[in-house]
Amino acid sequence: QVQLVESGGGLVQAGGSLRLSCAASGSIFSINAMGWYRQAPGKQRELVAVISRSSGTNYADSVKGRFTISRDNAKNTVSLRMNSLKPEDTAVYYCAAGSVEWYWGQGTQVTVSS
Repeated sequence: QVQLVESGGGLVQAGGSLRLSCAASGSIFSINAMGWYRQAPGKQRELVAVISRSSGTNYADSVKGRFTISRDNAKNTVSLRMNSLKPEDTAVYYCAAGSVEWYWGQGTQVTVSS
């Protein structure tokens, strides 16, 4: 089992920045990729960004150039720096980690006001 604990999030005005962090514990050896997903009210959960153990990254088109994902393998953490936030970025953001089996954090609310 892997436990994921998120921090960060909150309320920010459009154009502002936030940083999300996630710490993994437990069966760390089973983790290859780590990433962030989000779910807005009435919408399906969607990929925001993912990073592999070798630091290869993949971003949703909607966040490219604004969000940056990073990872510290020694500390088993993954972070998401979010710049130029838009109201449409408002959602619950979930940390995810795994390879064959995926584990999820409890989610943290990000609200961007216009």
